[in-house]
Amino acid sequence: MPEEGLADEVLLDRLRALYSKGRVAAVAEELVDLRKRGNKMAELALKKSYSYRMHDLSEFMKVLLQRFSHWFNKAHDRTGRLWEQRFKSVMVESGVASRTIAAYIDLNPVRAGICEDPADYRWGAYAEAVAGGKRARGGLVRALKLGDDHEGTAQAWAQGGLAKEYRALLLGAAAEVKIDGEVKRKGMKPQRVEAELAAMENRGSDLAISKVIRHRVRYFTDGVAIGGRDFVDDVFRGCRERFGSRRVNGARKPRGALAELAGTVWSARDLRSGVG
Repeated sequence: MPEEGLADEVLLDRLRALYSKGRVAAVAEELVDLRKRGNKMAELALKKSYSYRMHDLSEFMKVLLQRFSHWFNKAHDRTGRLWEQRFKSVMVESGVASRTIAAYIDLNPVRAGICEDPADYRWGAYAEAVAGGKRARGGLVRALKLGDDHEGTAQAWAQGGLAKEYRALLLGAAAEVKIDGEVKRKGMKPQRVEAELAAMENRGSDLAISKVIRHRVRYFTDGVAIGGRDFVDDVFRGCRERFGSRRVNGARKPRGALAELAGTVWSARDLRSGVG
């Protein structure tokens, strides 16, 4: 956010989505009054009191989860916590790290048994991309390629083959797993997966990534920063005060489920393997 705060119209437009017309009108009137009196400090303080959550993802999620919990508990006549864990965020570099996490997220409903095909989960980015959503396609194009260095979204997704490439990546980890006739991991029927992959001229699937995203990966919630070695070291230097005095660099080779990508993907935290 700029030091002088959001422009009045930008701020008021955002507030209209949250508050009543009367509340927004009162804020607008107060801004005009403070400006007439030349009280710049009070004007900035007023803007900050309404906008600080707009530029802080953690703060936004905190309020969102609190308010939803309050509504849900009241609607269902219950009390206590609703969410198992606190919201967590991880910095992710474009490239292998971003494509791995994108695929991992899109397979969450499959692993949970909510649907068999990630394309059927109506709230997922992949399903939205398959349905033609430009924003969803743009996000996946950026995850699969390198940042914003790509062709037009529509061309890169369809004609550029990224749709097929990403589909193959998902299929590589989406198959149901049975051991002694018992389902150990929910997912798509293996026969369907194999038939669809065989029908593709070029699978384009990164087998290492497919192995990773079959399992729960703690680094995706607790890794702090994930990406190439230089990327993680840069993050470490930028927030050096958050780490112990004996720490000399940031990049750590991942273990456990993410070990398949060790040497290509690094983490800022050295998590213990075998911990749920």
